[in-house]
Amino acid sequence: MYVILMYDCGEKRVGKMLKLCRRYLHWIQNSVFEGEISEVGLKELCIEAKKIMNEKEDSLIIFKSRNEKWLDKEIIGLEKNSTDNFL
Repeated sequence: MYVILMYDCGEKRVGKMLKLCRRYLHWIQNSVFEGEISEVGLKELCIEAKKIMNEKEDSLIIFKSRNEKWLDKEIIGLEKNSTDNFL
């Protein structure tokens, strides 16, 4: 499945959350990630994220789609990290 993930964490937890999300998805902008991930991979990511998070202060938002082709992506301004992979 294709997901877009965003998190908002306290200062002390931001670095850990960044490293975790980079293991599973492509970083595209501050605290925002996207990419293809399996159901199992997403469950693993969420379990690990809950260990890092303070659920009373932090949030994790995940948008899911069966395939990236069902989403139109428009970038206005600077694209922080391109996800295009040209060989």
